Amino acid sequence: MPECTISEFPAHVGELVTIRGWVQNRRSSGKISFLIIRDGSGICQAVITRDVAGEPYQEIKKLPLESSVIVSGVVIMEDRAPGGYEMQVKGVEIVSKADEFPIGKKEHGPDFLLSHRHLWLRSPRQIAILRIRDTLVRHVRAYFANKGFTLVDTPIFTTTYGEDSTNLFSVEYFDLGKTYLTQTGQLYLEAAIFALGRVYCLGPTFRAEKSKTRRHLTEFWMAEAEMAFCDHEKNLEIQEDFVSYVVQNTIADRENELRLLERDTEQLKKVRPPFYRISYDDAIELLRKKGHETAWGEDLGGDEETLISNTFDKPVFIENYPRKIKAFYMKQHPERKDCALCADLLAPEGYGEIIGGSQREDDIGVLLKSMQEHALDPARYAWYVDLRKYGSVPHSGFGLGIERTLSWICGLHHVRETIPFPRMLYRAYP
Repeated sequence: MPECTISEFPAHVGELVTIRGWVQNRRSSGKISFLIIRDGSGICQAVITRDVAGEPYQEIKKLPLESSVIVSGVVIMEDRAPGGYEMQVKGVEIVSKADEFPIGKKEHGPDFLLSHRHLWLRSPRQIAILRIRDTLVRHVRAYFANKGFTLVDTPIFTTTYGEDSTNLFSVEYFDLGKTYLTQTGQLYLEAAIFALGRVYCLGPTFRAEKSKTRRHLTEFWMAEAEMAFCDHEKNLEIQEDFVSYVVQNTIADRENELRLLERDTEQLKKVRPPFYRISYDDAIELLRKKGHETAWGEDLGGDEETLISNTFDKPVFIENYPRKIKAFYMKQHPERKDCALCADLLAPEGYGEIIGGSQREDDIGVLLKSMQEHALDPARYAWYVDLRKYGSVPHSGFGLGIERTLSWICGLHHVRETIPFPRMLYRAYP
């Protein structure tokens, strides 16, 4: 008897097959029991009669949820059944009878669900989100591969930092003193462009930011790209193309999962170039018109980003932030010394920043002055400064947060659902 997965049922209609999985739900009606089986590839309804099952029928019809089973039966098409197929069961083997599952049909609070995250992952909603995440990451990698980028794996332990020094996780590193969990792979990617031209990395990053907002995690994944001979304008064009490619392919591949999440994808279908562009100056003016007093030179927080992004029906770039609130490596604007050639990309519908990017400072003198202004020790960044000594070129890059992008695509209220085991200010278990 051939084994197959539930997702392979279309190729086995009318055949006797065996599947292996878990009892996701069940109900009984007299001499017939219906088990909803999940095997990781999909779900199906298994119809079991007392006549076929015989003596074990009483045990089968009372099987606790999440018990593991091996089921054999004939596959038939059934539009009314979950997944569109049904199995007329000929035999059931109980592999493991589960204890009473702690997550029931009643409503549970976020803290309870997070404490039972290892079990909560089995719910249809979480399965859908994880499948969409997998598809999103697959298309991120596909885009870079198709555009001639080379994957460069950057270190997790670093002796330098690229963002705010107050948000670092420090780690004692043998006899060498402190190192830090990476905030970004960008500085190392910059080194790689001189060998490979266009490069990217995709991996975990860490921010010790004491934030409890719905957009923040302390451990999250970033897709980062760096391009040699690339200016600010070209950088924005690549970001538009990249985000559009990833969003359109992800929603096309995961229609069923997005439907389960009740996500209206009409807004997402508008995510195609060109995106909107406004300056930081324009953003401040827009906020003031909406009654939000933000002084020029202040960074934009979640509330401000929401107000701005809700003004547009697709992503919007905010360009040329003040240099004093941005990282030291961003290139000085040629016409405004107090601003940087940079941009943040805000997702619509109030989902905030999903990309931060800039042209990088390629002038060694300006870079050293910027490091001084940011109170950085050039000796710690000697290898990074070296890049400006040996064939410096105009170059740019950006980083896209996987979880925030996924939260936007799925229409989620909180970013904690976007990663299998979220790490937050007060959450490091399980």
